[in-house]
Amino acid sequence: MVDDPWSSALHRLWQAASRAEEVAALADDVYAPLLATRGVHRVVGTRWDGRHVLRYMRALSAGSDTPVIVATTRSMPGAAVREPGGEPVVDRLEVAGLGDTVWPEAEFLREAPGGSVVSCTFRLDQRGWAALALAVDASADLAAVESRLTQAVDVIVACHTGILQRGREARRGADDALLAEASLQMDSSLDVEDTLRRVARIAVPAVADGALVHLARTEGPEFVAATHVAVQQQRALEAAGRDDPWLAALLARRGEDEDTVFLSGAALDGSPFADPTAATATATDADADAADAGEGHHPTIVSVSPLRARGRVLGTITFVYQRPEARLPDSAFLRSLATRAALAIDNALLYELRRTAVLSLQEHLLPSQLPVTDRWDLSASYAVGDPMLDVGGDFYDAVLRPDGSIALLIGDVCGRGAEAAALTGLARHTLRTLLEEGTDAGTALSRLNRALRQERASRFLTAVVATLTPRADGTVRLSTCSAGHPPPLVLRGDGTVSEVLSGGLLLGVLDDVSYESREEHLTADDTLVLFTDGLTESREAGGTFFESVLPARLAALRGSDAAHIAESLARQARAFRDSGQDDIALLVARWTGLPPDSGLLPPDHRLEQAALR
Repeated sequence: MVDDPWSSALHRLWQAASRAEEVAALADDVYAPLLATRGVHRVVGTRWDGRHVLRYMRALSAGSDTPVIVATTRSMPGAAVREPGGEPVVDRLEVAGLGDTVWPEAEFLREAPGGSVVSCTFRLDQRGWAALALAVDASADLAAVESRLTQAVDVIVACHTGILQRGREARRGADDALLAEASLQMDSSLDVEDTLRRVARIAVPAVADGALVHLARTEGPEFVAATHVAVQQQRALEAAGRDDPWLAALLARRGEDEDTVFLSGAALDGSPFADPTAATATATDADADAADAGEGHHPTIVSVSPLRARGRVLGTITFVYQRPEARLPDSAFLRSLATRAALAIDNALLYELRRTAVLSLQEHLLPSQLPVTDRWDLSASYAVGDPMLDVGGDFYDAVLRPDGSIALLIGDVCGRGAEAAALTGLARHTLRTLLEEGTDAGTALSRLNRALRQERASRFLTAVVATLTPRADGTVRLSTCSAGHPPPLVLRGDGTVSEVLSGGLLLGVLDDVSYESREEHLTADDTLVLFTDGLTESREAGGTFFESVLPARLAALRGSDAAHIAESLARQARAFRDSGQDDIALLVARWTGLPPDSGLLPPDHRLEQAALR
C-alpha cells in the first residue's frame, strides 16, 4: 500500500473542519499540506466582504512556521472582477500580470520564486467571499496543484457552511428559549398595561437595543411602554413614543402590514431615530465596514411589527437596533414574538372587558342603594373572590315594610356563572316583592322555594330574612327566618357577640317546605351582621377558618358605624384568606332609634388592632 501524504493531510483537514468554530482555525491544516506539494513556494489567503473590502490576509512560505497575518478594512473596488458567482473559480496567471488594485496578495506572491500563480476564488456566503493563491515554479504539476487546491477549498466551504448551520441552530435554540420565556412572562399577567410593559422589557437587550409598544386606537396609535438599554435614550424613546408625529404617521401606516418591515438610512430621515451626524459626515466604505465589524458607531435600524390576534390589529411593537446587521433578528422570529405578544395582549383586553361586564352585571344583581332612615344605620359590602370573575350568586337587600319594620335579606346561590346569576336575580326580586307587600318572612321563603321547584332549577340556594320591628320602649324585635344560611351575629352595645339561632332547609331542594321564625330583641347600639359563607370559610395557610376568629374580630369593632364594620370584616377576611375563592357579602344594621340623651360609644380602634394580632 502506497503512503499518500496528501490523502492523509486531507483526512486530517476534514476532521479539523468538523470541530472548528471558525474557518481561520483551519489555516495551519490547509497551508502546510499545500506547501508540501512539489513546486509550491507560498500560499496567500484573503477574505473579502460583499462590498469588496479586504478584511483579512494570511501568507505563509515553504520552510517557514510563521505566517504573515494582515487584518484590515481596505476598500478595493477593483477586486469586483474577481468576485465568484456560485461555484469556485480556478485561474492560472503570471505574477507579473497581477495588479495591486485587484490583487493585494501580489506583494507576497512576487517574493516567491517561479513567477506563476494558481488561484481559486470561492464564495463563503451571501455576505462575503475568499481566495487562495499559490506561488508555483516550473516543476509543479499544475493539474495536481489545482486538484489539491479545489479539494482544500471544498473543505473550507463545508467548514464555513457547518459553522453557519450550527450558529443558526444555536440561535434558533436561543430564540425558542426566549419565545418560551416571553410567553410565560406575558401570560402571567391579565392587566393590559402590565402585559404591554412586559413585552417591551423582555425584548431588550436580547432582541434589540430599544423597544416601543403602541395600542391601536380610533384616534391613532396610543403609546403604552418603552424601554432601552441606556437610561438617557429610554427617556428620548418614551418622548418619541408619546409625541413624535413622524412615528405616529409611520405606525398608522404600518399597523395594517402583514409582516415586519425594516427601516434604515434615508427611510429614517426626519424621524427621531435618524443619525444626527448623517447630514454632515462623509463616511467611507471602510468606516461603514468598521462599524459592521463591531468598531465605533452602528447606524440605527428600526423594525415595526404589527400585533395581530384573532383577525384584528391590536397595535404595533417597534424595535430600535444599534448593532451590526448580522445580529439583527429575522422576520420569522419577530413575527412569532409579535404573535405571542398580541395573543397575551388580546387575552388581557378580553379579560378587562369581561371583568367590566361581570362587575356591571353583579351591580345589577344587587340593590343600587339601601334605604335611608334616621332610625337605622345600614351598610353592605361585596367582595368578588373568583379570579376568573364569573358572576357570583351572593345577594342582599333591605326592604321597608308597610308596618314600619325593615326586612333584611341575604342569600347565596350554589355555584357561579350565568345560571347562578339568573337564580340570584329571581331570588332577590321575588323576596323583595313579597316582603314589600307585607308577606311574612316564612311565607316569602316558602313561595320562593315553590318558584324554584316550578322552574326546575338545577341549583339550590340559602337565604335568611331578618325582620326588625321597633317597639315603644326603644328596643327592636328581631325575627329571623332562615333557609340553611349561616346564622347572623349580633354585636351588643357592651361588646359581646352572640349568634342568632336559626334553621330551615335549603331552597330549591324539596317541594312544600315551610319555614319558621325565631325571635330575639335588640337594644341601644346593638348591631346585626348578616353574611354569606365566603366570609366564614376564608381559610389561612394553617387551615384555620375565619369563622373561628370572627366573633373576636367583630367584638373589636364595638362602637363603629355600619359601613366601617362591613368594610373592615370583608377586608380582614380577604387578608386572612390563603385559600378559597368564594364571594363575600355582608349586610350590617345598627339600631340608632335611641332617646336623645342616649349617646353612642366612640369607636375604639385599639380594640380592632388588638383583635388582628
